Amino acid sequence: MQKPTPVTSDAPATIPTPLLTQQWLDLAFVHWAVEPEAVAGLLPHGTVPDTHGGVTYVGLITFRMHKVGWFRLPGVPYFGSFPETNVRLYSVDAHGRRGVVFRSMDASRLIPVALGRIGFRLPYLWSRMAVRTAGDTVTYTSSRRWPGPRGAYSRLTIRRGERIDGPTEWEHFLTARWGMHNPFPDGAAYLPNPHPRWPLYRAELIHCEENLITAAGLPAPNAAPVSVLYSPGVPVRLGRPMRRPTA
Repeated sequence: MQKPTPVTSDAPATIPTPLLTQQWLDLAFVHWAVEPEAVAGLLPHGTVPDTHGGVTYVGLITFRMHKVGWFRLPGVPYFGSFPETNVRLYSVDAHGRRGVVFRSMDASRLIPVALGRIGFRLPYLWSRMAVRTAGDTVTYTSSRRWPGPRGAYSRLTIRRGERIDGPTEWEHFLTARWGMHNPFPDGAAYLPNPHPRWPLYRAELIHCEENLITAAGLPAPNAAPVSVLYSPGVPVRLGRPMRRPTA
């Protein structure tokens, strides 16, 4: 297994011809520390937990997906725009590529959910969702509809704080993930997702009530999150699944 690539604040490569384009807006990054052995069995074959300081993390990431588009076509305004909430883990593969593994991806549009499940084998789930902003606070709500467990939910409210001029390497580790590892029958594939550097803000978690983490097969958090961050968002390009790094 190759040594993991360095943590970088900027994407290591671009995608001239993307498979998908989209924007991720009004993101809340909420993270809990977890021992690597507690989640190793939940990662796809060919990947292991990515760690920082000997621990790995469970992330609850909630945001607005905006104008998903295929190739270079304009983004779709209705079916391509919807709230989404992800439960994710942190992974590294045999080629040293750092990424994330999604344990669940709740979204409020059924057609994108179906396309994500069928076309990319991603764990998309159909949910009732909303993102509401009032001044410097943002509230995210989600209640699962299909396929289940029906009623799995999250209700988060954060208060945005000051802009982070120089994020730490740890904060880049949690947010600057330039691809995802996704299970396929013959092992994990890597889907690159380069985007501009995150504009990050400190955030205070005002309210957090959820069971999405346990519904995703993970142990329930037994302490306060170790990191809460906010970003107004970035445009993103997604590439085709890759088995090996390109030359």
